[in-house]
Amino acid sequence: MTPGNETAAGGIRERNRAAIEAEILRLGHLHLAEYGAAALSLRAIARDLGMASSALYRYVASRDELLTLLIVDAFNSLADEVDADLASLPARRRSPGQQFRAISVALRRWALANPHEFALIYGSPVPDYRAPEEQTNEPGTRVVRHLAGLLSQSRSRRRGENRAVSAAGRQLAPVLADPMFDDLEVEPNDLVRGLAAWSLVVGAVTAEVFEQNGPNLSLDPGVHFEAMVALANSLVFERD
Repeated sequence: MTPGNETAAGGIRERNRAAIEAEILRLGHLHLAEYGAAALSLRAIARDLGMASSALYRYVASRDELLTLLIVDAFNSLADEVDADLASLPARRRSPGQQFRAISVALRRWALANPHEFALIYGSPVPDYRAPEEQTNEPGTRVVRHLAGLLSQSRSRRRGENRAVSAAGRQLAPVLADPMFDDLEVEPNDLVRGLAAWSLVVGAVTAEVFEQNGPNLSLDPGVHFEAMVALANSLVFERD
């Protein structure tokens, strides 16, 4: 085989491998929705692919590796949606509070469209699985980095801070040494309020996705969500 033919053959193999890996990921999402994260099975994926289990292991070594691929894909899918919404904001609507609302709306829309992926990254841990930080930290903090940037833009400098907030701020202060906060001026107490604000938003979305409020609470989910976003905004971006 000539060098040119070898290069062409290598390119075909790479394309074939990429196509198979994409199909494994697609089936992984389907099985996640049908069976749940804890019941994911490479044998079942191989069966749907029409491939022997031993052959599948050349692409995905274990159930845990498949879970990691699904988690990374979910984090990136959410972050891409957030990025697109932020990029579409007009200049007159780019205050920190308005950007926070845009991130919150993107999270809710993505979660309602992808409830199983939302459960995978924001729900209960999968039994006997520990996400490898070296693979999940970067995609898992893409949205968080946006939020950190907003905190640095809207420092409240409040007087007479609540003692509980100050105590939590002192404990969280070492977190600000993380490279994520390089070149950002974020006060420890503002980080506490930011965590509280994001918890309100994630909690509202979680309650809606998993129908946690029950049938007897006569509150429209959209109204509840907007109220939580407004309250969250008031914790950190009160001047917006």
